[in-house]
Amino acid sequence: MAVHTQHPVSAPPAAPVRERTGELLLRAWCVFVLFTTMAGTAWVLATGEIVTTVVAIGSGVVSAIVWAVARPPVQWRRLPWFALAYVLFALLSLLWSAWPATTAVTLLLLAITTLQGMFVAAALTWRELVRAIASACKWVVALSILFEVWVSVFIGGPLLPRFVIPVENAEDPIVYWSRDNLFDGGRIQGIFGNANLLAYAALLALIVFAIRYAAHAPRRPLLIAWMAAALYLFVRAGSATAFLAAAVVLVVLVTVLLMRTAKRPGGRTRYYLGYAVIAVGGLTAAWVLRDRIFEMLGRSADLTGRERIWGDVLERAGERPVAGWGFASPWMPWDAAFDGWIVDHGQTVMQAHNMWIDVFLQLGVIGVVLMAMTYLAFIWRSWFFAVDRPRWDLRADRPYSPLTLLPTLTGAMLLVQGLAESGPLVLWGWLAVVMFGFKIKQSPLVGVGPAEQTLALERGERVERVT
Repeated sequence: MAVHTQHPVSAPPAAPVRERTGELLLRAWCVFVLFTTMAGTAWVLATGEIVTTVVAIGSGVVSAIVWAVARPPVQWRRLPWFALAYVLFALLSLLWSAWPATTAVTLLLLAITTLQGMFVAAALTWRELVRAIASACKWVVALSILFEVWVSVFIGGPLLPRFVIPVENAEDPIVYWSRDNLFDGGRIQGIFGNANLLAYAALLALIVFAIRYAAHAPRRPLLIAWMAAALYLFVRAGSATAFLAAAVVLVVLVTVLLMRTAKRPGGRTRYYLGYAVIAVGGLTAAWVLRDRIFEMLGRSADLTGRERIWGDVLERAGERPVAGWGFASPWMPWDAAFDGWIVDHGQTVMQAHNMWIDVFLQLGVIGVVLMAMTYLAFIWRSWFFAVDRPRWDLRADRPYSPLTLLPTLTGAMLLVQGLAESGPLVLWGWLAVVMFGFKIKQSPLVGVGPAEQTLALERGERVERVT
């Protein structure tokens, strides 16, 4: 007969697993690292070069210590080797640099950014990484809007760096941190003090927020509000190249989604052909109609004087075409080699306004090849990371993850930005290439693999069961 017992077979109910304080602090630190890298110019404008340098070096030291203490699982044979080769060659350029002081300072920035990118990628799972980037973007978007509102409401006029209120109007508004354009319809600059930088940060925020929304992240209505705020900043920044980047990102997104619909081998061929035709036709039309396009966007056909800058840089680069003049990203205006060399709107120019021309000047043909290989490896891996269905056994019907779209869409944006800016060489542009490239090599599947599952299990996350 049945016997009643007061000892149930199942485990007694218990509170859900909570993350340890250390894990929460680690994630918060990664958000701070990402925000600091994204808002690099804001630190300079708000606190000056010395404080910014202390923050950059201090954060790099802290990240190195945390990495050594936490010891997240890393496959050391699977590093972003082309990116590291570029960094090594930049270091070697100290031997022949024509501006050794600038090379030393900017090399330190490059090394710290590279370290931070690898640290964040190693410390977080894919889901945590995308969430951390979204959090950093929220800080950038919120602070940019609040800063512009504060300037317009409480200052009531332009504002110079370090919160200095000008006594009289400057000869050129380029020197202003904020031009007080929030309510008059002009271009706004946010905490960056530069409308182009704000536009690309807002575009990245739009991409991340949309991916989080598609991944059914918590509090989706709030994500819609964040997307609206990022879109507002993007439009008000009024960057012509950022508009072009957004169009390219949209084309890449549509292409990836079409690639995912292929059901048989060779099914993607027609999409690749269509993508190539659209790309070639679009670039040709853009070049032929560039005068009309830039006129519609309120820009000159020479990209606001960039062609003159490119000519001057290429002329000097041609004198040392093999190994260049020495690493310098960005150019330091206090260095005699750059002070007054190229002047735009009364200010010494700090970049070539083209990533590839800038690398050619600094590291010659060798540097250009290393950078091209870095981006080729990054774009190649991120593309197939996005279009290939997650698979590690015979099962071939697992759903795609929206998170896999982030690296390839970011790469498309950076490639377009690199045509008119040198931003991809420094700060969050370079950090994104290193971080995503390293993460894809370490964890080619979201939530699957030693690195992903070990970190998730340690933090009490739900891990996908391998069946």
